[in-house]
Amino acid sequence: QVQLVESGGGSVQAGGSLRLSCTASKFANCMAWSRQAPGKEREAIALINGGGSDSYVHSVKGRFTISRDNAKNIVYLEMNDLKPEDTATYYCAADFARLCWTSDVPGFAFWGQGTRVTVSS
Repeated sequence: QVQLVESGGGSVQAGGSLRLSCTASKFANCMAWSRQAPGKEREAIALINGGGSDSYVHSVKGRFTISRDNAKNIVYLEMNDLKPEDTATYYCAADFARLCWTSDVPGFAFWGQGTRVTVSS
């Protein structure tokens, strides 16, 4: 089992930045961030493996950066140039899989409770 606790959400104006953190109770090779906007399905937006290889969906690529500190079991999501359409609840997810891709995230075994991000225009 892995417990995940997200933090860092809040309200920001368009063009602003936020950094989300996800503290895990133990190391998991595959870590990811997903988000769910009101009335929409949850979508995986960024993934990073234990070796530091990362991937992003097109809508956030170039604006968001996922990183991790394996010594502290923390995963970060640095979000820059935020847009109103980035408004959502952001969830951290983890899995012990040895290989993983963004398409695998919906099936990840462990999920946090989410942290809310609101971007105003």
